[in-house]
Amino acid sequence: MSENPQELFIEECNDLLTMMEESLLELENNPGNEDTINSLFRSVHTIKGTSGVFSFDQVESFTHVVENVLDKVRDGKIAINSDLIALLLSCRDHIGKLVDNAVSGEALATDAIAEGIKYIAALQVYLGTKPQAAGKSTSMEAKAAPVETIESSRRVESDNWHISLRFHEEVLQNGMDPLSFLRYLGKLGEIVHVTSLFDGMPEFANLDPEKCYMGFEVEFDSKATKEKIEQVFEFVREMCTLHILPPRAQIAHYAQLIQDLDDENLRIGEILVASRALTQRELDEALNYQAGATIAGATQIPKLGDVLVDQQVVHKEVVDMALEKQQEQSKKTAGKRALRVDADKLDRLINLVGELVIAGAGSNLLAQRLADSDLIESISVVSRLVEEIRDSALNLRMVQIGETFNRFQRVVRDVSKELGKEIELEINGAETELDKTVVEKIGDPLMHLVRNAMDHGLESEADRIKAGKPAQGLISLNAYHDSGSIVIEVSDDGRGLVKEKILAKAKEKGLVAEGQSLTENEIYRLIFEPGFSTAAQVTN
Repeated sequence: MSENPQELFIEECNDLLTMMEESLLELENNPGNEDTINSLFRSVHTIKGTSGVFSFDQVESFTHVVENVLDKVRDGKIAINSDLIALLLSCRDHIGKLVDNAVSGEALATDAIAEGIKYIAALQVYLGTKPQAAGKSTSMEAKAAPVETIESSRRVESDNWHISLRFHEEVLQNGMDPLSFLRYLGKLGEIVHVTSLFDGMPEFANLDPEKCYMGFEVEFDSKATKEKIEQVFEFVREMCTLHILPPRAQIAHYAQLIQDLDDENLRIGEILVASRALTQRELDEALNYQAGATIAGATQIPKLGDVLVDQQVVHKEVVDMALEKQQEQSKKTAGKRALRVDADKLDRLINLVGELVIAGAGSNLLAQRLADSDLIESISVVSRLVEEIRDSALNLRMVQIGETFNRFQRVVRDVSKELGKEIELEINGAETELDKTVVEKIGDPLMHLVRNAMDHGLESEADRIKAGKPAQGLISLNAYHDSGSIVIEVSDDGRGLVKEKILAKAKEKGLVAEGQSLTENEIYRLIFEPGFSTAAQVTN
């Protein structure tokens, strides 16, 4: 088993990215499949959660935006179409780059940063929001400058709620009365103290009577929940900057709620929301700020806990308790993971089992010579058990070829769009098992065969219709057992091999002498000669 947890992280993410790709390709053919949509969401959700455990903030913040889009897809607010699938496939590839980059610790390449900016912007279109650069989220705008040190000190030590409120300039023009929200707030409890702030007010000559330059720092005594207090400002949320810091007296209450949470694999933000120390809106704002730092190419992405404390929406002690809970959950779930064994260790085990089989055979011969019936029976039992161990050890190296076949779904999709051909991939015998080493080695040759079948084997749509065929071409991958061997077939329903063309090209290349007679099978085998091609123009 690998001792490096980051290697396990990469392996798990690769598996999840494969599942993500398979789900997207399935949705392209069946966009209304709820199970596939849920599977896709879970893959992205798990990548985000696992990256949060390792503090890979670039991965977490990017996948958070992808997750938000998929959440709206699950709720039926965004429809699956080819454009969205193409975008999510590109995001899937970008997540893979971010994962590799995070584990290696290298700075993200300039072109990768540009890709991230492009994908985030495209995703935000589906979310109906604009991407925010680092330091420019609505909760971090310059007009919401931090209050003076004396105010911060009083806020931290207070057992009242502290509400920091900055109205945007356009609030009056939209018919909103800032004081009405304070009056409504008073219905939920007692407003202990209000400090009016005019830190955004310009010089007198530049004052606009239709604009608001006011903000408030409010000490509030109430038994209401954070969500209830936040709802007071629901109708003005887009026209103000709001921070709500709970009383310090509630820290012990949050601590108990955090400890009482089920032992699920929750991220720090989810723990804080579940314990009601944080609202979902506050979490989204903090994650959007992280995403802004990512797409702006910041050298160091701020940790989520630090962002929440800086935004004055949760106490640092509560964040620390959530981190401790997260670490406890990680320890409990660590033992539930599947073991991943190094191939070298597995090879050594199989070699030792082989030696044991040979030694067992020698012991059996010796027992036969001694003609000791009890010894013969005992050796027979040991030999049977050794053979079972050998078979089990050999099966450990066997993997289903379907995992390799399924990778070609994405290849067929991308190449078909590149060539302007409509192509379907059919897979049979995916459950056929091969040695892992063999599966790894045949991947590239299979890729070459599949791409050639699409490019050269299948005709254009017009030619297929002219020949009386369906407009959509078919590529088939098949694997099966035959007389102790594994047969893998790659076939297509294209024009087939033109033996006259192959023979002419072979003679041109000097592979066949003039007048030499070849059987049909011998002619067809010429296509496997290195560099042989009948194509008039070489393509990718």
